[in-house]
Order: sequence, then C-alpha cells, then structure tokens
Amino acid sequence: MDETAAGDIRFFCARRVDGGAEDAATLGHKGANLAEMARLGLPVPPGFTLPVSLCRTIAARGEVPAEVMARIEEAIGLLEEETGARFGGPERPLLLAVRASTRRALPGLLPAALNVGISRPVIEAALAAGDEAAFLWDCYRRFLHGYGHVVLGLPHETFEYELEDFREALGRAPDAPLNAGQLEELAGRYEELIAEAGGEVPEEPRDQLGAVLLAAARAWDGPRVRDARRLYGVPEDWGAAVSVQAMVFGNRDIDSASGVAVSRDPASGEKTLSGEYLPRAQGEDIVAGLRTPWPITEEERRRSGLDTPSMELSMPEAFAALLKAVVALERHYRRPQNIEFVVESGRLWLLQALPARLGPEAALRAAVEMVREGLIAREDAVRMVDPYQLEKLLHPVLERAGARALARGIGASPGAASGELVIDAEEARRLAAAGRSVILVRPETTPEDIPALQSVRGILTARGGMTSHAAVIARGLGIPCVAGAGVIEIDTAAGEVRIGEQVVRLNEWITIDGASGEVFRGRMPTRQPVLSTHFHTLLEWADAIRTLKVRANADTPREAEVALEFGAEGIGLCRTEHMVFGTERLVLLQELILSTDPTHRRDVLKRLEAAQGEDFRAIFSVMAGKPVTIRLLDPPVHEFLPRSEAEIGEVAKRLMVPPERIRARVNALMEYNPMLGHRGARLMMTLPALLSMQARAMFEAMRALKEEGRAPSRLEIMVPFIMSAAEMARMEAMFAEAAEAFARETGARPEFTLGCMIELPSACMNADAIARHAAFFSFGTNDLTQTVLGLSRDDAGRFLHVYLEEGLLARDPFVTLDEEAVAPFINMAVRKGRSARADLVTSACGEHAGDPRSIRLLAACGLDAISCSPYRVPIARLAAAQAALEMRKREKKDAQG
Repeated sequence: MDETAAGDIRFFCARRVDGGAEDAATLGHKGANLAEMARLGLPVPPGFTLPVSLCRTIAARGEVPAEVMARIEEAIGLLEEETGARFGGPERPLLLAVRASTRRALPGLLPAALNVGISRPVIEAALAAGDEAAFLWDCYRRFLHGYGHVVLGLPHETFEYELEDFREALGRAPDAPLNAGQLEELAGRYEELIAEAGGEVPEEPRDQLGAVLLAAARAWDGPRVRDARRLYGVPEDWGAAVSVQAMVFGNRDIDSASGVAVSRDPASGEKTLSGEYLPRAQGEDIVAGLRTPWPITEEERRRSGLDTPSMELSMPEAFAALLKAVVALERHYRRPQNIEFVVESGRLWLLQALPARLGPEAALRAAVEMVREGLIAREDAVRMVDPYQLEKLLHPVLERAGARALARGIGASPGAASGELVIDAEEARRLAAAGRSVILVRPETTPEDIPALQSVRGILTARGGMTSHAAVIARGLGIPCVAGAGVIEIDTAAGEVRIGEQVVRLNEWITIDGASGEVFRGRMPTRQPVLSTHFHTLLEWADAIRTLKVRANADTPREAEVALEFGAEGIGLCRTEHMVFGTERLVLLQELILSTDPTHRRDVLKRLEAAQGEDFRAIFSVMAGKPVTIRLLDPPVHEFLPRSEAEIGEVAKRLMVPPERIRARVNALMEYNPMLGHRGARLMMTLPALLSMQARAMFEAMRALKEEGRAPSRLEIMVPFIMSAAEMARMEAMFAEAAEAFARETGARPEFTLGCMIELPSACMNADAIARHAAFFSFGTNDLTQTVLGLSRDDAGRFLHVYLEEGLLARDPFVTLDEEAVAPFINMAVRKGRSARADLVTSACGEHAGDPRSIRLLAACGLDAISCSPYRVPIARLAAAQAALEMRKREKKDAQG
C-alpha cells in the first residue's frame, strides 16, 4: 500500500492515540484537539483523522482510492470494537460524523456531515431490534440534510425552509418535538428535494462515506472556502484534514442534549461556567441559531428570567462531569475554553475544545485573573488577548437616558451601535462600502453572510444565542450583536421588520446594545468608556516585554494629551500641514506661494513663523521631556492653492493683483501626478524660505519654554520624501545654516536631531548614503506602499476589492503591510542604514504602525519604534509585546537547531 496515500491515518481512541495539540498543521485543529483530549483521558467519542496530505491525495484523484478505503475500513473496525456497534449492521448500527478542519478554526466554513451510515434499510433493521422510531427518523432526515449540502451542494436553506414550512403546517413551535410519523414524512420530503435537484443518496453506508470524504477533501478549494481563507488570512497551502468519529446522540431520548459551554463568562470574563444547551438536539442546532437554547447553569437561568430548566438541575450528573472537564481543559490549555458537548442518555461526551472568543473587557479580565490564579504567566496573558479587540474599549458606549427598548434579546457581543436597518447581506455590504452605517437584521446568520459581517456596525438576529454563528463571529470581529430576539419578524416583500409592537422600515435607523441585548428605534447618544484596571495592568505587563517604543501621530495639543493618556512615549509624527489646512495659516501660505512682492513675502513669513511657533509651543508643552518628531510641510504645492473662482478672487484682492494673474499662477503650479511631484524635500529646495520659517518657529518655541523654566520636548525634525543622499545632504546643510543664524540672533543654540522620512524605493536603495546625513529614519509606510506597488491609495479603492476577491492580494496593502514587496524594502533600508551609521534610529509612522499584523513585520525588520494614531496606541503596545514574544520564540527555536 502507498504509505503517502493511506498510511498516515491517526487515531484518537481508548486503545490508541496518535498525536495531539502540536499536530494541528497535519491533523487540522479538530483532529489535533480530539487527540489531545483523548490523551488527557477525557470522554471523547472514538475516531480517526485523515491528515492533510491524505486529503490532498483524495482531492487530486477525484475519488477515495481503493487502497485508502481499505485502510479506512480497517480503522472503522477499531471503532466497531470500541463501541460494540457495526457500520451498516442490522443491530446497533454505527453511524459516523465526518468533519473537515484546517489548523485554525474557521467557524461553520468547512463541511460536516452527521449520521453517515444510516438509510431506510438500516432504519428497518434497527426498528426490528427495538430502537426508537422517532430517534432513527430524526437521524435520517438530519443525514439527508448534511449529505445534500456537503456532497450535492444544496443550500442549507433548502432543508431549513422545508422544516419551517412543515412545522408551520402542523402548527408546531420550533422547539416542539415531532413524532416518528412526522419525522418519517419530513425525511421523505427531504428525499424529494434531493431528487428534484437531480441528486441521489446511496443506501450503502460505505458509498455514503466515500462520497462524503471526497466532498470534504475537495471543499478546501471550493469557492466559499477560498473566500473565507481571504477573509481570515489563511494561506492556501495549509490544506484541510478530515476527522471521522463515532456518532453520539444528543437527540436519542429525554436524557440527551447538545450544548456549548464557556469556562469564563464571555461578556464579563468572570470565572464562572457559562453556556447553553438544547435537549433532544444534535449537531448544528445550537451553533446555527435555529432554536433558542436554554441556559446551562441555574444562575444564568435566574439572570435571564427564562422559565426553561437549567442543565445544572435537569441533568446534574452530566453537569458535574462537564464542570470537571472544563476545569481540566482550562488548566491544560491555559486559556479560557469554548467546549462543544453531547449528553447521550445521561452520559457526557466532549466533541471539541477551542480557545473561547470573549468580549474585549472579558478577555482582559480573564487574562489578568488567570495570572493571579497561578494558571498562566504574564507572558501567556499578553499572548492571550487579541490587540484588535482593545480598540472596541476606547470608543463611546451607549447612553440610555431612559430610552425604552423595542425588544430585548441575548447580549451576545458587547458594544453599542446605531445604523440603518438592512436585511440583505449583500445590500449591507454595498451600503457599508459606500460609507453608511448599517445594522444587519437576519432570522439567523450563515457562513455565507461573513463578508457582510466584517463591514457592518452591528448584527441583530431573531434566533440563536451566545454561541450561535452570529454571536461567535461578532465577538471575533469585535462588533455588537444581539441574538435570539424572537419578537423580530422580517417581511422581505414589504421591505419592513416588525420589532415587538412596532414596524421599522428598511434603512430606518435603529440602535443595538450588545451587552444588555436591547434594541432601540433611532440613533442613541453615547458616552466615553471607563478603562478598567485589567486594561492598564495587562498593558503594563506588555510594556515590560516589548522592545519597540510606541509613539503617536499627533498634530494638536488635544491629540498629544490623548496619546499620553494611552501610554505613548512621545510623538513620532507631527504633520505640520495639518496645522495649516482649514485655518488662517492656509491664507498666509497661499500668499507666500503666489506673491511676487519680496517685502510682502517677508511679512507673510514672519506671520507664519509666529503662528507655527504657537502651534509647536503648545505641543512641546504637553509633551514636556518626551521626543516630538516634527515633519516639514509635505503635501504637493497645489494642495495649498485656491481652487474656486471665489477663493482666487479673495487671494487676488489681498495681494492687490488681477484675478487672472493668480489664476495663471495657480494653473502653472498644478501637477498631473502630484503625489510624485513638487512636495516634501522638493518643496523646501524650491522654497527654502519655508524651511527656514519652520526651523525658526521650532527653535523659538523650544527657547521660550526653556526661558520659562519648563522642560521642553526633545526636538526631532523630519524631512519628508527624500529621494537621494545628495538631497538629504542639502537639507542637512540648510538646517545647519538655519540653526547657526538663530544662534547668532538669539544667543541660544538650538538642540535638535535631523532625520528623514523614507517613502521611496530609491531612498531604501541608497539608505547607507542617506544615513550619513540623517540621525534617524522614519518609514512612511503609506507612501512607500504606493511607490513600491504602484498603487494610489486614493484611487485603488475602485478596483482593489476585485484583487482581494480574486485572491490576487491576500490583504489590503494599505491596511496590512505587504510582506512580499514592501517589508523587504524596509528591511533592506534598515540594514544598509545601520551599516553606515551604527546609532541610526529607525521607526515607522504610517497607518500600518497601528495594525497588529503589520507591527509583527515591522518588529522583524529591526525597527526601534512605531508611531500610530492616539487611539491605536494601546493596540500597538500590546501588539509590540506579542511581536517581541514571537521573535524570542523564533530565536529560541533557531538556537535549538
């Protein structure tokens, strides 16, 4: 037998366990997790996993090869020995669950088929052996649903709508059980749906298994999974493994149930078991949000006000076993756990354990408290929290002001949001792309909705709970979600939604509170959140770990104050043009550029110097003692010029010249490609008076603070858009001359450091020569991305989505730094710059410096610091610490060979 094709089957049984958590790359996260739990002695239904390599072979051949099927049948024999059941047997039939997974969880996106091996002949034999008819027909109709979707490609909704229509015709509520006759009739309808679609379901169990395995192996390259890979940033070469497991039945009898438990409260992070269960349920009933589940604990039941029994009281023995397993799993994995389980006739079985997706504040609390409980180290706590989640804690939350809610559901993902009510996922995605605020309202969400979920402000569903698909995705994305608001009725034809007693039209505004579960009509006011002690504690631990300094991009005293509040170590980018636009300073700058009168220009320069000096002094005062990097005026000349006839007329009036002269001058200065034109250092070369003015304004602001006995900032001056060493040398000479002139006039020699912004490939290529004239480099990653990739960030939005959808780009390069093209330029510039100047300080100040994925790349390039917007400083602090831990791990691994 070909070992590559069939020899790698791995088991997780009582008799044999192959692999564990470290094998996720080979076995997928599900197969590795099942093996790990089995190794721990936890109650896991026996099974085996076809690893990624074997699944690739099956997908490539377009069939399960005979030699592979023979090995699979041997593996099934081991399951038969352990369970006492037989695959396709007349008595105690062994049914199988088939689930695909990759090395990281992609909720609901890789296929799963349950009850494989059941058929009408199998049911007849089992009935003769005394099995309950309702249970068997329920398993069969569920199998038909899974087979129809996974193998034949029919949408889930085909079967779900049929079930809803069937129940409605019977007058049965979603939670009311169906009897054997009704379930048999429903299974017949499912068979008809499959036949009408041109499909066929084999009766032979081994044929069923072969078809399901082939479909699961091929799903990795299917269009839906390709889209999901792009969304989650999952590499194509990861591949998927397929786990085959003996079924356990949460739908067997009144002592059976399926559920999901979380070891810490997902909303608060409190160390208390949380979760939901459904009696007589199986598989996707809870996570799909098709039924509103019941609380696991009695405390949750009391808090929710539900009159349904808790698992704690209705199934005390299974609950006690679950509690014990949860403690063991959290202690073993050293992270809060999300656990899927089944109770079959009173016996607990574990199907999966994954790191729990907690709300932002809950994640912080859990991380800090687990350190204090002695379960993990501080480094583990820093690794545990997703930096992207922190941003949700830094923005306004709902201000109720006595408002009355339209409805209340389950607060499934914390936060508050207002937006236009939209019921179609594609419409929601379109409106959000156009810059509109959207709340997506659905009966329940499906994996097909994921592209829309990442762009909306919030999600509201009629069905589901804390562990439904919508809730899990929303918490992962950090957006508010209210689930299980059963009073919602969606009328697609009428274009309206009934919420409680009121009707809300499409595109009307609603507000949701993902913490309380409340839904309000219209927009609601918000207030700033109060950051917890857990937030500050974790970031203090992160600061002790990280090697990258974190500064902020700030152009006003208020932004500087916010930056300090969030822990910035200085200002890494102060954009002086932001001090000009929208103020009287712009008028002065226009006069300077357009005037031909030397006397008038000198007067304008003095006024500009005084105004800029006020700006600098205010920022230096706030940042006392900390470094402040001031960037010289950077935008193209034409961005400062008057545009409308009215503006041209005003400038002409002030300069006392005819408007046509100003219009001609403006036209002469306009550029076809301004972002590569007359800007940055080039502007200073042609208008050296601007450089002198800005230099004097900075020097005077520093001198004035010193004379007042106040600690000034450490001044760093950055020249933007440097192209060559000769250009930087000229800038160095011009600043030396300006400093010498200031010292002669005032008797105070200015103290400053001169550096440059690296935004062009030529600057990266000549970094060693440039470094001889620059004490620091700050990479402007936004413009560097434009110039390396040849993409205009102002225009690329018109077509970039096509590149992302087609997989031509893994991520938006203006959101996450391009690893293959842009990062190597940064790495080269750092290396070359330091070869010429050992003490060269390097940093990045583009938007990428606030993106955790990009920060990992920037850290790997050897930068000393990053600078981002003030509200992203906490994110950068945590991400920088995680990058440092990742680099330590890599260095340790390299040292071990």
